[in-house]
Amino acid sequence: MPSAGADGLSPSSHPLKIFELCKKRDKFLYACAPMVRYSKLAFRQLVHHYGTDLCWTPMILAKEFNRNQFARDSDLTISTSGPQPPTIVQFGANSPLELSRAAALAAPAVNGVDLNCGCPQSWACAETLGAALMNQRELVRDMVVETRGRLEKDGWHVGLEKHVDSPKGRSVSVKIRVHDDLRKTMDFLDTVIGDPNNRLVDWVTIHPRTRNTPSTTPIFTDALEILTTKYSKTLPILLSGDIFDINSLPFASFPSTASADGADSAAAPALPSTTGLSGFMSARGLLANPALFAGNTSTPWEAVEEFMCRVMRAPIPLKLTVHHLTEMCGPGMGKDKHALLGKKDRAKLTQLEDLLELIDFLDEKMLEKQGRVLRRDL
Repeated sequence: MPSAGADGLSPSSHPLKIFELCKKRDKFLYACAPMVRYSKLAFRQLVHHYGTDLCWTPMILAKEFNRNQFARDSDLTISTSGPQPPTIVQFGANSPLELSRAAALAAPAVNGVDLNCGCPQSWACAETLGAALMNQRELVRDMVVETRGRLEKDGWHVGLEKHVDSPKGRSVSVKIRVHDDLRKTMDFLDTVIGDPNNRLVDWVTIHPRTRNTPSTTPIFTDALEILTTKYSKTLPILLSGDIFDINSLPFASFPSTASADGADSAAAPALPSTTGLSGFMSARGLLANPALFAGNTSTPWEAVEEFMCRVMRAPIPLKLTVHHLTEMCGPGMGKDKHALLGKKDRAKLTQLEDLLELIDFLDEKMLEKQGRVLRRDL
């Protein structure tokens, strides 16, 4: 059955409170990655319904967010009447002033602010955004410090664990990639984290690929293990990358997931207490299977129905809705390649011209599926 994220917490809970509860249960925190175009409210609500604890918005350009009311209304979609998942707004910024201003504008509507230091796209790096910031550690530190100071000045509580129970508690975090020379990544983290006893960020999300590493290349588990060993006692660490099936995780080199001879060990499952990781962040895995963190190995038909209900209440453009559906109804990213719809039906999806046609088409396919199940049972 789907769950609504970490039990016993409200949508306004401080993110570190969610980390804390998961740690007490020795379970991983599950997060939905910031995805351009795809991390809209309807999809965030869907994945939260199926066990995702924290949801990121798409990366929003802080400069545009500060200057344009239309950008604020379209980029940061929130719920005022339906379920509002615990939400982290991610900004692309290269100025302490711009990031702190954007954070102040967004703070009433979100649980925390995240700085993107990982986007590898050439346009972002050309503007000293995203992964380009991995070579600007002092600038990143200054952005984090000024943002935390601005939020505190505005009355928000940013005292890390000290404020986990405060309804005005807000987090400040960064999402990073790694360098070819891991010593540079450590220098970056040492600078951005600051004093371990009075750190500057609530947590870090690590995508263990370099700026130039294609997504088809597996994540660098050796780099991940070194960084978690060094920093996991200082602050929570989320892993981003290659999370396609929670029953088959991408870090077999960790002691908890391999025996002495390197073979898989079913008797030693991966746990936060044995890996040093606090949780997982998924992008492509959740797009293909929004019920990933509920333990499903492929998308259940109920998730498609749930998604359409969310879209009715929190509309997104038709083309985007169709793209979500083609991802969800196709073969998954994990070992289970079961598809709800065949290639021809997925192609037909893209030819539909309005929402009513889309709903009729899905209803027709659902009835066909129910008919096949009924005939099989007979």
